[in-house]
Amino acid sequence: MTRQPLVFCASLLLTIAVATGAQAVDMPVRKAGLWEMKMVRAGSPMPEMTMQHCTDETVDKEMNNNISPVTKQVCSKQDIQKTATGYVSDSVCNVAGMTTTTHADITGDFNSAYTVKSTAHVQGGPAGATGRDSTTTIEAKWLGACKPDQKPGDIVMPGGFKMNVRDADKLKNLLPK
Repeated sequence: MTRQPLVFCASLLLTIAVATGAQAVDMPVRKAGLWEMKMVRAGSPMPEMTMQHCTDETVDKEMNNNISPVTKQVCSKQDIQKTATGYVSDSVCNVAGMTTTTHADITGDFNSAYTVKSTAHVQGGPAGATGRDSTTTIEAKWLGACKPDQKPGDIVMPGGFKMNVRDADKLKNLLPK
């Protein structure tokens, strides 16, 4: 497994945490069990990635509590509001000299499926990154109970690479400085 998918996964978890973290409005906790999460990033060298995440109420709350301090360190703005159709999140985060302004619309019931559609604008950082816009869609659906060899927090990436979100401190080291 190369470092790029690991960085991608760390960035994905940070994106999810920013979009679903406890802010002015608490997001609902996902139904316990196995979730399939398909992430599509327009214009990315890795345009699509599907992973499975075994979760329960404790893990979802821990993800927000553990990753939330990271987002508080790197994000100058994190705002989430309830809307008629779900939630809307706006954030401004700075990682590795790049400032990313993100707007996300979150819809679904968190029991059977939910969708996160986000747009991001990047300023600063390495050549070619400045002024870049991207769109990302995360489609998540509940598959049922976790598999017998999985424990809450396990994420299975393409190619079978498995990690646990409870190791979030290790993920912080994968983010670019």
